[in-house]
Amino acid sequence: MARVIIQILIIAAVTALLRFLPFWVFPEGRRRPRVIAYLGTVLPYAMMAMLVVYCLRGVTILGGSHGLPELLAVAAVVGLHLWRRNTLLSVFGGTAVYMFLVQVVFA
Repeated sequence: MARVIIQILIIAAVTALLRFLPFWVFPEGRRRPRVIAYLGTVLPYAMMAMLVVYCLRGVTILGGSHGLPELLAVAAVVGLHLWRRNTLLSVFGGTAVYMFLVQVVFA
C-alpha cells in the first residue's frame, strides 16, 4: 500500500512540474521565442487531428454497419462545434450520439 501511495505522489509531482514548467521558463514579462509561439498555435489542431485518426483507426467500411455510426458521430461533432463553438459540448455530444447509435440503433 505504501508503494502505491509513493507512486501516486511521484506521478502527481511530475504532472505538476510539467504544468508549471512553462511558466517558470517563460515568465510573464519575458518574451517567448518564435518557435514556442508557433507551436502554441499549431499543436492544438495537430492534437485534434491525431485524436480523429486514433478514434477512426478501427473503422471497417466493409464490415457490419459500414462505419455509419462513426460517420454520424463525426458529423454531430462538427455540427455541434459549428453551431456553438464549444469544444466540450462537441466532444460530449458526439460521444452521446455515437453511444446511442451503437447501443440502440445499430445493436
